[in-house]
Order: sequence, then structure tokens, then C-alpha cells
Amino acid sequence: MTRRRLTPEEIELWRRVAARAERLHPDRPDPDPRAKPKPKPTPTRRSAARFEPFELGQKGQEKSRGHDLQTGLTERLANAPVQMDQKAFQRMKRGKLKPEARVDLHGMRLDQAHGVLIRFILSSQASGCRLVLVITGKGKHREEPGPIPTPRGVLKHQVPQWLRMPPMAQAVLQVTPAHQRHGGEGAYYVYLRRAR
Repeated sequence: MTRRRLTPEEIELWRRVAARAERLHPDRPDPDPRAKPKPKPTPTRRSAARFEPFELGQKGQEKSRGHDLQTGLTERLANAPVQMDQKAFQRMKRGKLKPEARVDLHGMRLDQAHGVLIRFILSSQASGCRLVLVITGKGKHREEPGPIPTPRGVLKHQVPQWLRMPPMAQAVLQVTPAHQRHGGEGAYYVYLRRAR
């Protein structure tokens, strides 16, 4: 919005009002009504930011990493530290170790599958099994994805979390995706601790 200039009548009116008024600070000079007040510069974010001097040939600072998105489930399991014997772990990943027991959670609801998994893991540990196979399935593709993205295969994503929680956490030593001959992406190897 631009400021309009005062007319001569308005300036005269202002002088008459100012002549009758008592000044709060008599030692200050009279303001000129025709002068525009200079706006004070407001600090902006860019002017407030301090930049280090830069010279030609100098390397710039590294950019920040952007978003810190959570990695995929299989990548997290693959990058998890190995808790078991390294040689046995490599044989297990290559499908050379045969699971001693298996449970198939296909078609189960979450509450039903959770109870079955707890019973299976604890009874397998009690019977002395070391390597078991948990089959979750890959999950179905949904026809209508909706506004909130949901991962494909609810059981596939829940089972590793359940295995890290009590009461199963004390029994489980290592969880890793199964080899293709034992179900691939739709199954997990669960290496159990020895029963005490």
C-alpha cells in the first residue's frame, strides 16, 4: 500500500492542532508532517543467518541428509548385527540348514496369529529346536490403496516386531528372511537360544 501525500489544507489543520496541544517532551524538535518516516529494516531469515566466507577452489559444506526415512523391513533385518555363530548364519542364509519345525500363519488374523506364534516359539525352544521357520506369506495386493499407504503383508511386517517383544524376545537369538527354497520373502528363519 502506497502512502498518499498530505494536502495543504491537512497540513494547515495539523499545525493548528499542534499549536494548541501541550508537548510531552518540549526538548524534542517539531516533526515535519510532510516528511515520510523511514521504515526500519526488519531482519529476515537470510540476513540473520551467518555465512562463512567462501573462496574460489574451496570445498563447500556437505548438504544435510534430507529426510530420515525408515528403511525397508528386509533391509533392516539384513543389516541387523549377527548374534549367532557366523558360519552357521551364512549356512542358514544360503538355505543349507534345514528348519527343525515350521508354522504357517497364512490366512490368520493378527490376534490369532500372535497367539499361535507365541505358543510355537516357546514350545519349540522347550523341545530343543534351534532353527524354526515362520511362514507369513507375502501379502495380497490391495485393489484400493486409500489415502494412507499400508505395507503389503501385515503379518510379514508384524512378525519380526513380535519376535523382539516379550515373551518371545528371551527365546529368539536371530531373525532373518528365509532362503528361496524355504519360502523366500514370505517366510522367516528364527534361530532360537538354547533352553536353560
